[in-house]
Amino acid sequence: MPGCEDVVVMSEGRISTITKPPGRRASDAGRSRLADLTRPIAREQRIAKRRRPAIVAALVALLVAAAIGAALFGLPVRTWFGQDDQIRQLDSELAELEAVNADLQDEVDRLLTDAGTAEAAREILDLVEPGEGRQTVVGLPDLPTDLPDGWPYGAVERIIALRAEAP
Repeated sequence: MPGCEDVVVMSEGRISTITKPPGRRASDAGRSRLADLTRPIAREQRIAKRRRPAIVAALVALLVAAAIGAALFGLPVRTWFGQDDQIRQLDSELAELEAVNADLQDEVDRLLTDAGTAEAAREILDLVEPGEGRQTVVGLPDLPTDLPDGWPYGAVERIIALRAEAP
């Protein structure tokens, strides 16, 4: 045949010749994978007959994928940055507690000496050593601030208020 292409095939020691028609390709017969993806599909062969539901389904699937991505990546990153703030706050609290512990340890070290023990006994137990005298001084009681109305109590209330404001 003119314009035909002969293909030689060998199998089990035999040689065969197959004649292919001219200009015919595998994609024309529907055998090419690439042609199956690029060739339009007839409406009666489509799974979804109309495109709008398929587009809506694709958008919903995209939205679900975005939500899953946010849940798997976005929220943990935000939590991670929040934990950095908490770590800074806890570090400052730790520094304060260590300072308080150091002050308490200094006081314990001072009280473990003889002079510290004697001072604590004087303050807490009111210890008086032989040959010392003890005097108790009691502070003055607070003045009453609920004075009756009228003269001269108005002036006295103003004086009390001024003294209370003074440092």
